[in-house]
Amino acid sequence: MPRLAAASLAGTAIEFYDFFVYGTAAALVLGPLFFPTFSPVAGTLAAFATFGVGFVARPLGSVVFGHLGDRRGRRPVLVLSLLLTGASTVAVGCVPSYGTIGVAAPVLLLVLRFLQGLGLGGEWGGAVLLTAEHAPARRRALWSSFPQVGPALGFLLANGVMLVLSAVLSDAQFARWGWRVPFWAGGALALAGLWLRSSLTESPRFLEIDDHARVPFFEVVRHHGRLVLLTAGALAVGYAVFYAVTTWSLSYATERLGVSRTVMLLCVMGAVAVKGALTPLMALFGDWYGRRTMCLTGCGACVLWMLPMVALLATGEPLLMFLAILGALLAFVIMFAVIAAYLPELYEPRVRCTGAAVGYNLGGVLGGALTPIVATALAERGGRVPWGVGVYLTGIALVSLVCFALLPETRPVPVPAVEPVGG
Repeated sequence: MPRLAAASLAGTAIEFYDFFVYGTAAALVLGPLFFPTFSPVAGTLAAFATFGVGFVARPLGSVVFGHLGDRRGRRPVLVLSLLLTGASTVAVGCVPSYGTIGVAAPVLLLVLRFLQGLGLGGEWGGAVLLTAEHAPARRRALWSSFPQVGPALGFLLANGVMLVLSAVLSDAQFARWGWRVPFWAGGALALAGLWLRSSLTESPRFLEIDDHARVPFFEVVRHHGRLVLLTAGALAVGYAVFYAVTTWSLSYATERLGVSRTVMLLCVMGAVAVKGALTPLMALFGDWYGRRTMCLTGCGACVLWMLPMVALLATGEPLLMFLAILGALLAFVIMFAVIAAYLPELYEPRVRCTGAAVGYNLGGVLGGALTPIVATALAERGGRVPWGVGVYLTGIALVSLVCFALLPETRPVPVPAVEPVGG
């Protein structure tokens, strides 16, 4: 289990590095380079729109790779999805700017972002299922949480590279070529991930399936449609909160409040590091107290924290901004630490790769694709304190709370010991 968990963690870290480095670039530099005819705010909105395309592609990737995972095994999904995401990321770093090739530049950016999302849509299901289906039932949430640490590591790596480049390069150098370096580095990381995953064995639970679904997606829609919609609605708040504090807040703080790019990246990275470190502990609580209980608790915390969060962000004070982001990510991790065990347990094994991945990534469309765009627009229309953003996030949290309340608990019930006769 440690070797398997480490390989899954490394793979998700690499794939999410690819995904996050685009989000950071969209917040900091892509608007002026690829949409120079727009106003600064409109350019940022357009860059975030290409960012959102990756989320739209993720459910489609779940269907494509989920079919492969339910028909041929979880292991092939890990290899192919990593190849697709890595190649797309390197290609983003090679796209000429608008000033060089005109409108073809944002079009190419859009296509490559779509391919990135397609690969990531398959990655999560394969990595999580391979770990969850190997893990012992009483510690399934704990072992399954390690792939969930991957996004935090990927984010720290992506933003760490951006932070170093921002510190050593001038603004002109960063805009001209520096922002491309993290995308090129994604290729080397993808090769390392493929090497790590080359020795993984197939899930024993998959090997036990005798009757594989012919078209898993159709079976999921026919027999588990309500469950997919509930899980997507439940997970929307996690995506909305995470991308509000890791993507929108970067743009808001640097453009509206005049906070330095370096200071803001450090605030976000510090909070994400705490979130990543606490993920296994929160998952262990999920093994003890139940998956649904943890999800309801985290979602309730989001409802209560979103308005205080935007008030603290609007101060422009680094310590208060760090506390705002940290509080949001602590609420987030209470939920998402157990999701890697919760979602697979909700679906039967023969359609588990498709069902769990589609529900997870559809939640990304509902909560993550539009949040940076909506939050930027709301913040622009509001005063210094973007209360509209807080209300928007609180509304999503309330919807997710209702969806979690309608889902069942799945934590395995321990079998009581039976005393021998006469004992």
